[in-house]
Amino acid sequence: MAVLVTGGAGYIGSHMCWLLEEAGEDLLVIDDFSTGFQWALPDSAKVYEGDVGDQELLAQIFKENDVDAVIHFAGSIIVPESVENPLKYYLNNTAKSRSLIEACVTAGVDKFIFSSTAAVYGDPEVVPVDENAPLKPLSPYGTSKLMTELMLSDVSNAHNFRYTALRYFNVAGADPKGRTGQSTKNATHLIKVACEAALGKRGHLGIFGTDFDTPDGTGLRDYIHVWDLASAHYLALKRLRTGAGSIVMNAGYSDGYSVRQVIDAVKAVSGVDFEVREEPRRAGDSPKVVAQNTRILAELDWKPEYNNLPKIVEHALNWEKKLSLRNSL
Repeated sequence: MAVLVTGGAGYIGSHMCWLLEEAGEDLLVIDDFSTGFQWALPDSAKVYEGDVGDQELLAQIFKENDVDAVIHFAGSIIVPESVENPLKYYLNNTAKSRSLIEACVTAGVDKFIFSSTAAVYGDPEVVPVDENAPLKPLSPYGTSKLMTELMLSDVSNAHNFRYTALRYFNVAGADPKGRTGQSTKNATHLIKVACEAALGKRGHLGIFGTDFDTPDGTGLRDYIHVWDLASAHYLALKRLRTGAGSIVMNAGYSDGYSVRQVIDAVKAVSGVDFEVREEPRRAGDSPKVVAQNTRILAELDWKPEYNNLPKIVEHALNWEKKLSLRNSL
């Protein structure tokens, strides 16, 4: 039995692929390589280059392989871009997810793990936020992911189909073994951008908004190490394999750090005092979003290994240095 990872050559997807390879799983990947990289994948992966919304290609994949489950990462993820270009997000994140879900149902693939987001909560009234909080996304990105969650729920009620939706908080860091990391050009993840500034790849770092209702006026987020997130996905897969039902879970540590605290951590770990500029808020950004993670800890027996901001920064910085060497060759 094989596991199909969509967007497997991307940031989170590539970590998932390495974890599955370590676990001895038969690994399939579909990726259009618009933001991902072939070299980020383990050699054991059987790779299909193409669009996750291409139902003919999906039918071919399911026909050629005995697929046990799908782990769905493919999509667009930049909040401000989604405000400027909402149709791109409703196509990539919602319409193409619908095509993938339909292909799974047609092929009889009954286990599905979905990369959702804390952006479905918008600006939560209570922090840490739990899975029963009102869903009020502030951006088309969040709405596009919520729409897919709703589709998954409806399909699971109508068919022999079970899913897990993991609502990510802020994913950061890199593979502790240095095999992959955040490699996409023009990425907007704070820790990635701060590491670039520390290494001189950027002239400065911008803080977007200093007047939020938070202790220091900057956005407050729950930063989760990418390897811990990949581990949560694998535990979710094993849970579905036991016959357990569909579920939605937050994936975070229940710890919050402000933008300024993250910048201070990157400066401390790197030893570089790079320039920081204060800039206006960006559309679609929430003031503070931190996970209530009681459900995932109970349901998956998840034991995060890297809940440590300096360690997350260290792994991200090490990867950024390695990426610089790769790009210079």
